[in-house]
Amino acid sequence: MMKQVIIYTDGACSGNPGPGGWGCVLMYGNRQKECSGGQDNTTNNRMEVTAAIEALKRLKESCIVDLYTDSAYLCNAIEKRWLDNWQRNGWRTANKNAVENQDLWKELIELLQIHQVRFHKVKGHADNEFNNRCDKLARDATQQIISQRKA
Repeated sequence: MMKQVIIYTDGACSGNPGPGGWGCVLMYGNRQKECSGGQDNTTNNRMEVTAAIEALKRLKESCIVDLYTDSAYLCNAIEKRWLDNWQRNGWRTANKNAVENQDLWKELIELLQIHQVRFHKVKGHADNEFNNRCDKLARDATQQIISQRKA
């Protein structure tokens, strides 16, 4: 029987592009784990996808996952099958432009082959305590990058 895990993720960026951070909360049974990180020159969308990747990479075995995010970019790529279309079209958008963040999408695809993931869109900066916690983790990670720049 596969374990059922709940994951919340969020990304943040100070400037777009600029220093950014990601945060995630993983929950299994009564256990909870928080993770975060950041990058110096990135975008909000990259941090949103990175948060999902980093959360899924922390699972030690194949799991059934409910992943909650406030990122329409991430949810739409999965739910509206943009990801499938991009792959079928040689990593081109409907406008024939190169898909942005291909490296991250390809990494996410590999993880989606290991885990059964259902994506759920939540309203950002609202009353969801776990989304708000991820937002704080992502913003704190962004601030760490900014502080390192100044050091």
